[in-house]
Amino acid sequence: MNFASRITRLPHAYEPEQGADALKAAPWATGDLARLIDGAGGCSPYLKSLIDKESGWLETAFDDPEAALLQEHDALRATAHEALSTRLRQAKRRVALLTGLADLAAVWPLETVTQALTDFADLSVHLAMRATTLHEIKRGKLPGQTEDDAEQAGGMVALAMGKMGAGELNYSSDVDLICLFDETRFDPYDYHEARSALVRATRKSCAMLSDLTGDGYVFRTDLRLRPDPSVTPVCLAMEAAERYYESLGRTWERAAYIKARACAGDIAAGEGFLKTLTPFVWRKHLDFAAIEDAHDMVRKIRDHKGLGGPITLPGHNMKLGRGGIREIEFFTQTRQIIAGGRDPDLRVRGTVPGLAVLAEKGWVPQDVADTLTDHYRAHREVEHRVQMLRDAQTHDLPQSEDGFDRLAAFMGTDRAALQKNLRARLEETHTLTEGFFGGDSAPARRSVVPEELENSEIVSRWRTYPALRSARGSGIFERLRPEILTRLAKASQPMEALTAFDGFLSGLPAGVQVFALFEANPQLIDLLIDIVGVSPELARYLSRNATVFDAVIGGDFFADWPGREVLQTALSEELARESDYENKLNTARRWGKEWHFRIGVHMLRGLIGAEEAGAQYADLADATLTALAPEVQAEFARKHGPCPGRGAVAVGMGSLGSRRLHSRSDLDLIVIYDPGDAEMSEGRRPLATRPYYARLTQALITAVTAPMAEGRIYEIDMRLRPSGNQGPVATSLESFRSYQKSDAWVWEHLALSRARCVTGPDDLMADVAAVQTEVMAAPRDRDAVLREVAIMRNRIAAAKGGGGPWEAKLGQGRLQDIELVAQAAALIAGQPLSSVIGALEHGATCGWLSGEDAEALIETYRLCWSLQIGSRLISETTLTPDRDISAASEFLCRITGTESIDGLQTLLDSRTRRAADIIAAALPDVRKEE
Repeated sequence: MNFASRITRLPHAYEPEQGADALKAAPWATGDLARLIDGAGGCSPYLKSLIDKESGWLETAFDDPEAALLQEHDALRATAHEALSTRLRQAKRRVALLTGLADLAAVWPLETVTQALTDFADLSVHLAMRATTLHEIKRGKLPGQTEDDAEQAGGMVALAMGKMGAGELNYSSDVDLICLFDETRFDPYDYHEARSALVRATRKSCAMLSDLTGDGYVFRTDLRLRPDPSVTPVCLAMEAAERYYESLGRTWERAAYIKARACAGDIAAGEGFLKTLTPFVWRKHLDFAAIEDAHDMVRKIRDHKGLGGPITLPGHNMKLGRGGIREIEFFTQTRQIIAGGRDPDLRVRGTVPGLAVLAEKGWVPQDVADTLTDHYRAHREVEHRVQMLRDAQTHDLPQSEDGFDRLAAFMGTDRAALQKNLRARLEETHTLTEGFFGGDSAPARRSVVPEELENSEIVSRWRTYPALRSARGSGIFERLRPEILTRLAKASQPMEALTAFDGFLSGLPAGVQVFALFEANPQLIDLLIDIVGVSPELARYLSRNATVFDAVIGGDFFADWPGREVLQTALSEELARESDYENKLNTARRWGKEWHFRIGVHMLRGLIGAEEAGAQYADLADATLTALAPEVQAEFARKHGPCPGRGAVAVGMGSLGSRRLHSRSDLDLIVIYDPGDAEMSEGRRPLATRPYYARLTQALITAVTAPMAEGRIYEIDMRLRPSGNQGPVATSLESFRSYQKSDAWVWEHLALSRARCVTGPDDLMADVAAVQTEVMAAPRDRDAVLREVAIMRNRIAAAKGGGGPWEAKLGQGRLQDIELVAQAAALIAGQPLSSVIGALEHGATCGWLSGEDAEALIETYRLCWSLQIGSRLISETTLTPDRDISAASEFLCRITGTESIDGLQTLLDSRTRRAADIIAAALPDVRKEE
């Protein structure tokens, strides 16, 4: 479609008599096209000069502007190196002219305009680098490189930074570049000669682009974003740059690399380098300390440029001034820096796409993103018009009324409307962004803190804690302290809450990230006080694992439980993003801790009860094992080959099998494999099937239990495998079937009743379940089973004792005792135990237990389970609550459905006594036999 038919907006002719001379008599310059050219030339002496120089080309370009630009690119690529400098300047005039007119006439939207300018910049930089490196190669100064290597600039790459990296160049932008070279392309002995040649090539290519000649210039180039520019050469080895960022890189450099893009030279090497910087740019944890860093940068820029103070339109800087473009860019980039390490979808380069994805992911309200996007586009349009007036690298609004009249005409409006619109947009932008960064530097209102807390000995020793030793950490905390103490004062027992918070603070190894997180999200302070008030032990855990708070900020922390399949998919996707096996294991640990934390908080806040929490902990364990097992197998297969035969199944036993875990549960597992007809694996170091699966099982155990940087996931107990500790860690399907049918003890069949396949090939899991069903359904002597159960019960009591009055698990009539009865009921009923409660009901159905007794056991089991899951959440050892007013006691009463600690103790004692009596009556007296 031709240009004229797409014109939807026209500038006013500020000085129509100054319009483009070359086109006044041109027969094709009619209608809107003539008015556009008149307005452009009349408002902008710069555009007038371009139109006069390129009028002949412009006539053909108007037929198809997109094709005209592509033809210019093709012509440039074919230009001889000795003519390139002049031809680049001619192409710059043409691209700037056509793009400027398309912008003025709204033929192209902002994104198309800036991308057209950026595409030309990319090509210009690449051609300049190609020409200058070819010169070095021809002189024999670039060892090992041939003329064919000039297309990749002899291993050098230009990283486009800032607006160029994001595809957002404006008419008079500098191009910010970081030039690096791949040192691995050269022999170590040739390193210094190669570096010198590439430094010369870099300088010459920059001169080719930025020198002002009779034909003008192409782009001003700025190489100062490279590491330590005052002492480093203009072209650095990638390895040296990587070491710099790993050891000395600062927050502003992380933000700069959000937009970094390999634009010229050896693109593949540049993309590889950017990938190696991913851990530097995108931190694994939410990085709210970046907010203060960004705010400091904004403040320093304003102070340095003298741009502070209220908004006054004459001379206002649209880029760096209040409410300007930089505020929107910093707002966007800082939010990306905070959360982009956890969510790769946030790692986009452009400002407008960045705001869109931040809103989509819930990090920025949609209305704020829409408003800032609208203001950003409007600001960039004003910036473009200011620069188009005289091809000046300026962002300042005019100083005079005459200047504003010219700018308003250029934008197709009048001075009053333009100034009103500008002021409204600048003020709203500043209000929205400055609130995020912490507001202006006016002192915040101090909260009123009770003297009892403010002057306590506990508060006085805080300054000695590790988290407050750095000036930055203590500075953030000083701003937080009044709010923290005020919220502690609102607790039912303020001094107890203060003591509990002190346990958290004293164990915190560093404070900057955590305190910045609390400052940006004050609601987390209330959550922390809730948690530490219930459990000082949990407070100490949080001080060592404070990054679990990241999960609360994600937006769906308090949503409904997603279920096992969603969890498994989410973890699998997280693991797939990591290429290193150790990183995968740490990712699984970090992910698991956050979901454990979520379940615990939901329980503490009363969002879920004991039954739901137990099932959710089991879902989490299932998802973790199911997502992690393929990664372990893939890593193991690198050395020993893929699984021979049909593979292996992880079978959950005990509490995992019956899907009832608490926050400190270990996992009872057995591994069953089927080698089929295979005798050996097929890999670099093949193994016979039995040692293969034994070592694979050990690898899985290590993957789950090994203490790493992010801790461990679970403890694993494999003592329930056939023959216990004396048997192999992995059992073949045939051996498992044979053992269970011929050699297993009654207690092993009791344990088998709770078995459940967790992960593995579907067909093999079905075969394992079939063995379980077959064994459970086999005829057996009820009296013999009950006698064995009675003997086992007595032995457990003798070995483990009865526990204290608050013990929920051990002791007659408590969890373990009732679970033993449930397993016996499942064995007598001849079917696997789907749940403890379901098995007890089967016990009544088959006539072993009365309905009343079964119901009493079920009620006791639920009470004990509620106490068990609640107490294990807040303490590793058995709790001894002694006061109704403590937060821990209030929590235990709520989760068990009782009114007071005394009432809970009375109910627990009466129900467990009755349960013990029921169980004793249901089993034979075997004390004389023992």
